[in-house]
Amino acid sequence: MSYPNQKRHGGKPRQERRRLGITISFTNENGKIEADLFDKTANTAAKVVAESKREHNKSTQLRRFYDELVMWEEKVRQDENRFDDYLPFIRMLKAKAAYAEGRKLVDGAFVDLVEQTVDFIKSATDLRTAKLFFEAFMGFYKLEKGD
Repeated sequence: MSYPNQKRHGGKPRQERRRLGITISFTNENGKIEADLFDKTANTAAKVVAESKREHNKSTQLRRFYDELVMWEEKVRQDENRFDDYLPFIRMLKAKAAYAEGRKLVDGAFVDLVEQTVDFIKSATDLRTAKLFFEAFMGFYKLEKGD
């Protein structure tokens, strides 16, 4: 017998995915960077992500995502005309986060953070804002998680 919440191959019920629980506002109605983005928002996101199980969301794992975002931002800064060429690879960060969640390296709250951050990126300017947000998040996260 098959149940809707069971995987076909394992038969174990799927656990409810932990969520970030906040919607990140990167910009305000005027298109300017939200005043609290690098402060309150990044800190709140860091606290939620840090509430994970001990084996999830280790700072070295999260740093890999930040480092990749930095790499793409640097490439775009060198040649903004290539942004559209790089965007599919930037969006692939969402797939990489999902894969890391499947391997139990990160949890759903971090995946939500990555998804919201990547979904925001629609221009070179957005990419820079997203990178700076992630940098602020990582700073607060290190303080919260302490690993």
